[in-house]
This record gives sequence, structure tokens and C-alpha cells, in this order.
Amino acid sequence: MFHILTPDAQYSDDATVERQTTGTDAHWHVFRERSGGWRAIADELVTNADALVVWHEASMNRQVIERLKRCKVIVRAGVGFDHIDLEAAASAGIPVCNTPDYGTSEVADHALALLLTLTRGVTAYHEHLRLDPVGNYHFSRAPLVRRIRGRVMGIVGLGRIGTATALRAKAFGMRVMAYDPYLPSGTEIALGVERVDSLQALLSASDVVSLHTPLTEETRGMIDAAALKAMKDDAILINTARGGIVDTAALLAGLAAGDIAGAGLDVLPQEPPPRDDPMVRCYADLDRSGLKDRLVVTPHGAWCSPESQTDARRLSAETAMLYLRQGRLRNLVNEAELRRAGFDHRAYRQAEPAPNGSKGP
Repeated sequence: MFHILTPDAQYSDDATVERQTTGTDAHWHVFRERSGGWRAIADELVTNADALVVWHEASMNRQVIERLKRCKVIVRAGVGFDHIDLEAAASAGIPVCNTPDYGTSEVADHALALLLTLTRGVTAYHEHLRLDPVGNYHFSRAPLVRRIRGRVMGIVGLGRIGTATALRAKAFGMRVMAYDPYLPSGTEIALGVERVDSLQALLSASDVVSLHTPLTEETRGMIDAAALKAMKDDAILINTARGGIVDTAALLAGLAAGDIAGAGLDVLPQEPPPRDDPMVRCYADLDRSGLKDRLVVTPHGAWCSPESQTDARRLSAETAMLYLRQGRLRNLVNEAELRRAGFDHRAYRQAEPAPNGSKGP
């Protein structure tokens, strides 16, 4: 019997999908800790877990990983793994895997939805009409309305989701540019997008900048005050990737100063944000902050749909059991760290991609 621990489940049932996926030889221990906490989880459950399937709210720092005495694999039920200490996991000989083959369509859709919300005035019209359905019944109430056909969409990070977003933008008649220093040459030709060699070049040329990179030391705070000043003053920033990529204090200041026109964010550096966070104070009174109709925030929900949630749950459970039963890994993300820690990465056999109907390119 394998014991699998989930500290921060993002579903309300008792691991129904997970239990159906793994069968009778796995026992699931499901908790819903938030904001990085592990307070409700008994120490013996942590030390005796054979595998962890984690979402995005429970911190997986060195102190937590050192408590994992029997853990053989950590699986992220999602794409980003910046909250997992890969070096600490490698030092303990624990491979870390993610689940990149879910939610691609949903996040790309959400990026375009944030763009359309701002450029077609959806929330602005709604809020003005809610306050006064007669007096505010006028098309001038949305300040960022514009035609998007022919505008430049700048994609930062042309991976699965960046690619899906680029294809959607093209379908709307936008001209798409991409910046991705790790993209193999020629990929942009196959996709029919323009490639630029620097972030500065993309920022200065784009009417909309959409972020689709992982959060790494290289990308943390990448969109700072200087980057915002490099953008057009009527440009819009979209972030459905990771909150830490954007310096939110600089973004609020840049919006107030008119460095850019608007922003749509699905992610923040800390989730949920503390009540004294400047973004929280600003968003609580957009009228007073002067950002009404120019800033839209959603609660890290770009990935979410019933179908996407089921995919993430099934695929992460499959990934955990694949290693526990067969010693085969799918989507290993800390191979380099394992090698540096002295573990032979060749011993961690990579599994073939799952033959399933997962979404996205």
C-alpha cells in the first residue's frame, strides 16, 4: 500500500479522481492547507508518505523536504514549480515531476479574455451600468476600447501556452512577435510569428505584451520599472504565468504615471495576497487609485475548468504511481539538480508521454 499525501488540494471531494486513477494499492491523505502552511498535517503522515502530489499553495522548502523520510517522488499537479526547492529535493534523492500537459487551452483563452476585457470594455461597461443603468448607458465609458486587428501582440515565452496564445492572437488578426532565447531556431517560421532577439525590442514594439515564462532567477522581476518605461504608453500588459515575473509595485506606479495604459493579471507574487499588499489596497478602491477600467485581476483561475482540473488530477496521480510501481518518470524537472547531488540521473528512467487526450499543443 502506497501512501500519497496532498497538502493543498484544489478540489472539494475526497480525491475521487485520484482514487479512481491509482486503484486500491494507494491510500490518499488529502488536506487543504493554504498560504504555504502545513499546520494541520500530522508529522507521521509527512514522514511516512511514499509520494507527494502538491498544487501551488503549500510551500515545499528545505525544512519540509527534510521531513520526507520515505518519499520517493514529488509531483506538482500543475506546471509551475517555483515553490518547490529542487536542490533540497535532489539532495534527498527525490525526483520532482510536473504536469505540463493540462490547462494549455484554458490559460491561452484567459490571456485573450483579459485582453478583450480591457480592449472591448467588458468589465468597464458592466461596472458603470451596474452603478447607473441609464445615466452610464454610453459607449464612452470604457477608456481602453480599441481595434485589436493589426495590433502587435508580443509573446514572452513561446512554449505550449505561449504558442496557443499566439495562435489565438493571429486568429484575431493580430501581428505576433515572440521573445524566447531558448526557442529552437525555425520554430517561429513554423508558427508564422516574428522573432525578436531581446526583451527590449519586444517591449518597445508591442501593443500588448503577454507573459508565458516560468518563474526562475532569470525571470523574477523581469517586468520592472525600466521594462514598463520601455513599453508604449498605450500598451497593455497581460500576465497569466507567475506573479513574481512582474514587479507589482512598479506596475502600479507605471499605470499611475501613464507609462502603460492597462494591465490584466491572473497571478500575483503572493497568493492570496496579504491585506496590506499595495495591490490589494489599490484594487479595493480603483476609483481612488485612478486605475478604474485600466486594471483587471483574476484569482489565479486561468487554468481552471472542470475538464482541466480533472486532467491535472488524473495526470499527476498517474505520474506518481508510474514511478512508485515501475520506477519510470514523466516530466522530470530536477534532473540537473539530481546530477549535481551525485545521483545518476540515468537511473531515473523517463517514461513515454501519456497516450491521452490532454489539451493544448
